[in-house]
Amino acid sequence: MIQLWRAVALIGYFGLFGLLLLWLTWLEPPAHLPVALALILWVGPLLCPTRGLLYGISYTHAWTSFLALFYFVFGVFHAAGPMARPWLAWLDLGFSALLFLGAVFYVRAGGRPSARADGPGPDAPIVGSAKGG
Repeated sequence: MIQLWRAVALIGYFGLFGLLLLWLTWLEPPAHLPVALALILWVGPLLCPTRGLLYGISYTHAWTSFLALFYFVFGVFHAAGPMARPWLAWLDLGFSALLFLGAVFYVRAGGRPSARADGPGPDAPIVGSAKGG
């Protein structure tokens, strides 16, 4: 079941990434911003969790769920306003919801722990302590 939620999160992530690239560069480029600036502002934050999502790190999935909410609000904003292609906003809502749900349920199902978990867990015995001798 954990692989299902990881696949849902990745489908939402790459779908949202591709949709925003197409939306901002070809389908409806922004009228008041340069395309490069719009890409940096809207697609740039999606580049941060790429490695952690691909490796299945649960910590990255956890904070990516918050990032997905940002894109959900972006979709609601555009769905409520006048657009030449309102289906773009609805696709944004769908992909961000997939990303959010996939990321949250992947973490809940017990995804792979962080790659930087170098120390022992909380239940590990204390070695070399001053107690007992």
